[in-house]
Amino acid sequence: MRSLNLVGNTFGCSASGERLVSAARDGDFQEAKALLEYNPRLAKYATFGGRNSPLHHSAAQGHHEIVSLLIESGVDINLKNYRGQTALMQACQYGHWEVVLTLVLFKANIHKTDCLNGGTALHLAALNGHACCIRILLADYIPSISSFYKLVKKKSRFQEFVSESNDGTSLHEIINRPADGGVTALHMAALNGHVDSLCLLLDLGASVNEVTLEDGATIDLIGAGSTPLHYAAYGGNPHCCQILIARGASLTAENEKGWSPLEVARLWHREWLEEVLSAHQQDRTITLPSPYLSLPLMSVVKIARECGWTSDSLSNCTDPCPVCLENKCTVAASGCLHELCTRCALYLCSTSNTSSAAHAPPGSIACPLCRHSIVSFKKLTTTKPQLQLLKQNSSLSCCSCSSMPRIDTPTMQQRIPLSKKKPASQSLNFHKFTTLKLDNNLCLRGTDTIASIVRRSHINRYPRSSFRWSSSHVKGRRSWLCTSNQSVESPGDY
Repeated sequence: MRSLNLVGNTFGCSASGERLVSAARDGDFQEAKALLEYNPRLAKYATFGGRNSPLHHSAAQGHHEIVSLLIESGVDINLKNYRGQTALMQACQYGHWEVVLTLVLFKANIHKTDCLNGGTALHLAALNGHACCIRILLADYIPSISSFYKLVKKKSRFQEFVSESNDGTSLHEIINRPADGGVTALHMAALNGHVDSLCLLLDLGASVNEVTLEDGATIDLIGAGSTPLHYAAYGGNPHCCQILIARGASLTAENEKGWSPLEVARLWHREWLEEVLSAHQQDRTITLPSPYLSLPLMSVVKIARECGWTSDSLSNCTDPCPVCLENKCTVAASGCLHELCTRCALYLCSTSNTSSAAHAPPGSIACPLCRHSIVSFKKLTTTKPQLQLLKQNSSLSCCSCSSMPRIDTPTMQQRIPLSKKKPASQSLNFHKFTTLKLDNNLCLRGTDTIASIVRRSHINRYPRSSFRWSSSHVKGRRSWLCTSNQSVESPGDY
């Protein structure tokens, strides 16, 4: 009988959890909401065998509404899956910026590293070229001040403004944090030819002189001591090489194998880089500020955390948000003082990728109503803080059966109509099946490339990179440094 109770208890824990996992994966918000209203502890459910939780599934698929619903139900926002990745890492890997924004608003930890390669969410965003995710990740580290770009460029008094945040980590440390083998986010963006991410990282203080290390499990065919320019030469993107050179990358730097960036290009037959990596061509390009830099983001994120980012009702509002016409105005733009709702302000700061006006500070966002440059947002006097802040509960590997009802009547027939809402006072029911009285003590717990170069003569005649990779075990296991459509090659492949 004890064995029978154990089996029944396991089924009771997993049946609803599996339904929630399927709903999170498929984006079925009504199904997920109904299940969580019935048992909020299902948000902490993780399938047996160490697979992804509902939070990881919804983050990987880009279902930000379900992510928000799961967090409000008490799931650990920094829970790791079987690969050691958090939901934030998976959202950055697939470029779901709305999920990233939701997790950042709930203060997800951006410093968590995976168990395989020591990479953070920033490394994964740079690896796949998701510049929008990069700027949202760093929203708490880029102050909403008009002089930010000048301070980074001149590197004077920079640390005075952005040296430390609430967690005591500086922006410089985050941007240049090495993963396995000393690889930084700039190395990854340069290798895979992501110009927009490369420019943004450089504008935020990424160092062009960081080198890789010899130790580490990541296979590095280029060699230890390689700079981002070595990686860009290996990747074969001339735009990345030009930008790095214009930002001070050395053309003569040699790695521990004695290879310069030009020799790396020759070894892997990137003939179109010969002219770009020649010393006499290093002063012919001028770079522009990245249009993905968003200065107002920090100010509106702080307001959203304090006062929320949704409006309950417009019944008493005579002047709704002029952009969405759905929510109350809660913030005002600096300068022009046009009023918007917090949700529209967040969307504007997260999606804008157009250059500001000629005389506007780099990183400012154009007002959608008058095109005036916005550097920060301020809270309206009528905007009140939230009465009750969301509380994060500790994580569990499986849902607790203590909140599951005991079913003593085997003839009970129950269903969940998901097509329309049920009042909170009504219980949610499941399909009929043979029931067992469960013993709680036996529960098993188990993007588009930007035009960043003003003068780039001869670029159009360069052919596209022939960057290909081999899948054989002899040439090395699949490197996490490369995007999903690439694998590793060696000079001997030619």
